[in-house]
Amino acid sequence: MRNRRIVTLVWAAALTAAAGLLPLSAARAAPSSDSVPPAPSAFQKVTLNDRPGEPMALAVLPDRRVLHTARTGEVRIHDPKSGVNFLAADMKKSPAGLYQHDEEGVQGIAIDPGFAKNHWVYLYYSPRLDTPMDDPATPGVNEGDAPQFGTPADFAKYKGVTRLSRLQLVGNKLDFATEQKIIDVPADRGICCHVGGKIDFDHKGNLFLSTGDDSNPFSSDGYAPLDDRPDRNPAYDARRTAGNTADLRGKVLRIKTKPHGGYAIPDGNLFAPGTPKTRPEIYAMGLRNPFRFGVDEKTGEVYVGDYSPDANQANPQRGPAGQGRWMVIDRPANYGWPFCVTQDMPYQDYDFATQTSTGAFDCAKPVNDSRHNTGRSVLPPVTDAEIVYGYGASEAFPELGTGGIGPMGGPAYRYDKRNTAENRWPRYFDGKPLFYEWTRDQMKAITLGKKNEVLKIEDAIPSITTDGPIDAEFGPDGALYVLEYGTGYFAELPEAQLSRIDFTRGNRTPEPKVAADVVNGTSPLTVRFSSTGTKDADGDALRYAWDFDADGTVDSREANPTHTFDKNGVNDATLKVTDSTGRSASASVPVVVGNKAPVVSLTTDPAPHGSTPFHWGDRVTWQVTVTDDQPVDCSKVTVSFILGHDSHGHPLSSSNGCSGSFETFVDGGHSGSDNLKAVFNATYTDSPPAGLPALSGSAEVALTPAD
Repeated sequence: MRNRRIVTLVWAAALTAAAGLLPLSAARAAPSSDSVPPAPSAFQKVTLNDRPGEPMALAVLPDRRVLHTARTGEVRIHDPKSGVNFLAADMKKSPAGLYQHDEEGVQGIAIDPGFAKNHWVYLYYSPRLDTPMDDPATPGVNEGDAPQFGTPADFAKYKGVTRLSRLQLVGNKLDFATEQKIIDVPADRGICCHVGGKIDFDHKGNLFLSTGDDSNPFSSDGYAPLDDRPDRNPAYDARRTAGNTADLRGKVLRIKTKPHGGYAIPDGNLFAPGTPKTRPEIYAMGLRNPFRFGVDEKTGEVYVGDYSPDANQANPQRGPAGQGRWMVIDRPANYGWPFCVTQDMPYQDYDFATQTSTGAFDCAKPVNDSRHNTGRSVLPPVTDAEIVYGYGASEAFPELGTGGIGPMGGPAYRYDKRNTAENRWPRYFDGKPLFYEWTRDQMKAITLGKKNEVLKIEDAIPSITTDGPIDAEFGPDGALYVLEYGTGYFAELPEAQLSRIDFTRGNRTPEPKVAADVVNGTSPLTVRFSSTGTKDADGDALRYAWDFDADGTVDSREANPTHTFDKNGVNDATLKVTDSTGRSASASVPVVVGNKAPVVSLTTDPAPHGSTPFHWGDRVTWQVTVTDDQPVDCSKVTVSFILGHDSHGHPLSSSNGCSGSFETFVDGGHSGSDNLKAVFNATYTDSPPAGLPALSGSAEVALTPAD
């Protein structure tokens, strides 16, 4: 399989002979002298923020502050000195605003290699533009949903972009006035799926950005979306993006930012500048949703996880079963989507108009003949990934187990003997990239050979569970910082958190727990705080420091204080606990004074445990009741119909109002799949008094089909 490196390089070199396409790295560093894996008990998870919103991405700063994003627009920053998680920005309030539909919103975040001097922070997000949105006055229609069929004029109003910008971090705030646009990636809005959005840099200062194929998978029976019928929304054809040499989607891009915004093209990408029908920003193409990757700071290799389609079984008329992929990109390459999974695993060239196949694609010389293709018709030969696995047990990689397919390309650890941080990871992991699995809650370490062949896969932190790990990065202290999404759909989930995985050398960090008897209400508001459940594994004496208003000043040193808030506002009451060795951790609870959160209840007919069984195709009626201290506006109630599949979900429709109905269905991409549920989620956000944040309530019902 490694021969494909030579074939790909020769093909690319014919296009860019002057550029001299060479591998990014020299020979791999010698294996670490520490060959004994650490004891599982040597690792500890320290929670830094257990309320990160709907978490998406993180970036660790040189001073160990941690920026982390929520898809809904919030950018938070964890301050290890005070333990407070400050709101650094809300992109909904930025000059460009924020567009949200399906997966769109705020995605990746990264800091500039020269951050210590320039303070640049990079964000990949969806600016608002003038894209149609749902009108609450028409509860039976969602104007924000793009049509599945129509004319080019019908689809044109949903054309948008996903933007990579940079802003300066001033103190703990991102300054909107400093925003510089770097690059806009086209987006077909109003329809799901695959945004991508990871940002990282190599040791030469090149910026890498992953982009999803921006294609709807739900009418392709879990195989390749190739539907280019004239009246079909182009979003059902991934050849227009991932398989298009002139499109930025379904790619890993590689650019060099300029001092005042914008970018230049570094030498060595897949297509040289000026090559007809190509984009020079493309480093790797043929990717479905390369959601997470990591760049090795020493070698420049890019470790990418690419998400799988949903087909459980191969179909001779359509193609292989769903396969997740993990690859080491050390030079430009085409990874085949939507034509091939590997060199010997092609999809069938399926005609959606006639519902017939004309044969398998040629993975040595894929041809893109879609009516939506604006690039070259003949594509580079397909490059194989290092790891390819399906839903069942993998003969080649049994260490991955079985389950869903959500591969994440993680960072490679680099041991630094000059680093004296007590929580740094050991030399044993030096040079080993991490592979984490969002659906299987796994965190693996991979040992690679000289030709990047996979020699070993092992549990990196076997004693620690990460629930839906969605981003991970090693910090300057040599510890691993992880964002966990939790188990659920498009919300802040109970398991969601920002954490730090320490390697412990002797003493351990205390584990604080906080609670409050009330967390919102009118002023004056008296709150009884509790630290019950706080523990220290070593039995050290603990010191308590409460900061009720997150101003950096200690307000109480009692373990369980009472405090009265007499001014309206938001107070992130934070407890910092310190042991006798100086190790500390914090936890917080938000208290909103002047507004009370609405209470939402949702009932459906049929009901989850009622006498009437639920079947796919049934029309499910729903009723929402909201109780609030402010007048309730039913037009602000949003109810979503989500197809729950294993531990993730796909939003299929939404509506506004306190009552309504959905005709349930299973999209083509999940037909015949197991573990499907019809999930209904109701949310309501109130209208608070001036100067106070709106508060939300939600409720969810899941129906399991009887057949």
